[in-house]
Amino acid sequence: MKILRILFSCILTGIILIFGIKPALAFCGFYVAKADSSLYNQASQVIIARDGDRTVLTMSNDYQGEVKDFAMVVPVPVILKEEQVHVGEAKILQRLDDFSAPRLVEYFDDDPCNIRAYEEDLAFSTAPQAARSSIQKKAAADLGVTVEEQFSVGEYDIVILSAKESDGLETWLIQNDYKIPQGAKELLQPYIRQNLKFFVAKVNLEEYDINGFEKLRPISIAYESPKFMLPIRLGMMNAQGDQDLIVYLLSPKGQVELTNYRTVKVPSDSEVPEFIKEEFKDFYTAMFQNSYEKENRQVAFLEYAWDMGSCDPCSAEPLNQEELKEAGVFWLNSTSANPNTRFFGNSNVFITRLHVRYGRDKFPEDLKFQETSDRNLFQGRYVIRHPFEGDITCKVGKEYQQSVRDRQEREAKTLANLTGWKIAEIRDRIEFVEAELMPWWENIWNR
Repeated sequence: MKILRILFSCILTGIILIFGIKPALAFCGFYVAKADSSLYNQASQVIIARDGDRTVLTMSNDYQGEVKDFAMVVPVPVILKEEQVHVGEAKILQRLDDFSAPRLVEYFDDDPCNIRAYEEDLAFSTAPQAARSSIQKKAAADLGVTVEEQFSVGEYDIVILSAKESDGLETWLIQNDYKIPQGAKELLQPYIRQNLKFFVAKVNLEEYDINGFEKLRPISIAYESPKFMLPIRLGMMNAQGDQDLIVYLLSPKGQVELTNYRTVKVPSDSEVPEFIKEEFKDFYTAMFQNSYEKENRQVAFLEYAWDMGSCDPCSAEPLNQEELKEAGVFWLNSTSANPNTRFFGNSNVFITRLHVRYGRDKFPEDLKFQETSDRNLFQGRYVIRHPFEGDITCKVGKEYQQSVRDRQEREAKTLANLTGWKIAEIRDRIEFVEAELMPWWENIWNR
């Protein structure tokens, strides 16, 4: 099915070019690699499905350490009941990651002697941890903390707290065996001033052992609030440096954008040398860091924006309706006869993938979002173009060889600009085409 879609896309591109129609997006080509979250050692992933004031927030748990020491403290706008909390499976985050990851595609040049004219750009369009408190244990009321709700879901014991003072909340958490870092009260105070509540979770070890879990599963919460935000400052408490956060935003309308930080499209549609096929991970990691530094380390990067009903080229199949529901999409047509039915064409789920690399000094505020009706498509896409390797016996072939030689030099310069790598070392890695220079008199008499 994927091959058929690729072929159809290529045929459509040819029709567009023949009749002189300018394509909006005609990617075509063959997908060969993707830059997913596995590139980053500490990449947190979050799914936010939102329509109007209704939100389903899914948080992955990439906690590394003893599960008995795990503690999650998340500011939330409302008091949550047990039925508003769901424990899911990590594979849904993997599916979204695979579907939306920046991708590498490749093209193969045709025999230049079999076409009337060679046009270089024909193939694609530009397209640390706290010690126990030594103070005498105080009651929650004495600390200004109220336990609003308390329940267990799956392997998690959960409490919903409200608090009057951050030092009282910090003390309560430590007294109740939540392993939070020292100095947390400074980061908790702004949320208390906003009258937010606190979703607090730790692992029920008995439940965890009984079910034989190997990893902590993601937690989803459903709530209704005009606040469309994602708290990230608490995640800086343990940070030793910059952290990566990938947010998958699902909306029935269109792209979701940040309102309090600039969003920049990740560099895309760039032609890179052939050797990048074997080194795509190193390439994308270097390119992202280089772009991050150029933007003064204070922007969010758009890596993907697409209608969930299609993909071109596909690094993974679009999610089906059951998977979308597991991702928190609550506005799907529930009368569908077949839950495995996939959307093709304008679906009512649009995905925006934002990649934020943040630290204490550059992201002083939590992320604030807004839905838009912008359904323009974008993907982080990088292109390898393989030269024709057969015998070239025609005059135009010499021109083609020179154009490939020039193209390879541009690819070297592009790669150096994207990554900051030394261009001399890049050139040493490229197998440059040997171009045979045409005699100066060759074209005088149009032979």
